[in-house]
Order: sequence, then structure tokens, then C-alpha cells
Amino acid sequence: MAGVNKVILLGNLGQDPEIRHLPSGTKVANFSIATSESYVNKEGQKVEQTEWHRIELWDGLANIAEQYLKKGNPVYIEGKIRSEEYQDKSGNTARSYKIRATSMNLIGSRTDSNAGVQAAKPAPGMGNLGSPSVNEPVVKLEAMDEDDVLPF
Repeated sequence: MAGVNKVILLGNLGQDPEIRHLPSGTKVANFSIATSESYVNKEGQKVEQTEWHRIELWDGLANIAEQYLKKGNPVYIEGKIRSEEYQDKSGNTARSYKIRATSMNLIGSRTDSNAGVQAAKPAPGMGNLGSPSVNEPVVKLEAMDEDDVLPF
């Protein structure tokens, strides 16, 4: 049975994208985004927990990241988890994880620095992996009250 490796993140950039050019001419962008969740602990205090995610974009998505993404920008990422093994300072084998983006949506109003660009298509060869369409607006959904039930 085939497995599924899909990640969806909505967060804010921790720094401007780092852009690299490989000898083959391929462009790669790397940056981190923060996602935050809050909850109330046993003492009744609100606690906010932030997770940092390393993101990697290739080719067309890297071009868009280079042009439009800046530290603090909100961004929606769909991708796959990738692991890398490396030797730590003690010589032990360690593993790190990153998200290789397959699609990206730039979140914000048209008055932001993202003017004119709301979404990016998947990288060439990645296909449409069920990501939101380029022309789909970001919509906030809210729960309906019982009184809001439609009469049909």
C-alpha cells in the first residue's frame, strides 16, 4: 500500500528567503516559517506554542519567493517532509527535517508588497497535488449557529 506524505502549513516567514543557484542553473530558496497555537493550561493561563519549519522551494516557486517574500509575510505552503542525515559536532549521525514545497499561496491584501500576485502554481513536474487554484481567494470560514440553518 502506498503511503501519503503531505504537509500543509500557514505561518509567517522568520527571515527573508536565502537564494542559491546550483551549478545546473536551478534556483533554490530556503527559509523558515513559524506556526503558533495557543491553549489554556491547568492553571487557566493562555499558553502560546510556536513551531519553526524549514521550507525549501525549487525553480519557479524559488523565483516567486525571491521576488515577493519578506520576513514577517504570511504564507500558505503545501509540500512533503524530507529528511537529511548529517554528522553532528560529536561525530554522531543526526537527522533533520524540512518541507519541500510543491505549492505556495502568498497571503495578504493587494496593498501589501505582494500586489498583483496572490498565488503560485506548483513547480514544473510537481503537478497539481490538490492545492488551491491560483484564482481562488483565501476565505475565512466560520461555524454556523443553529439559528442559521438554511430552510431546505
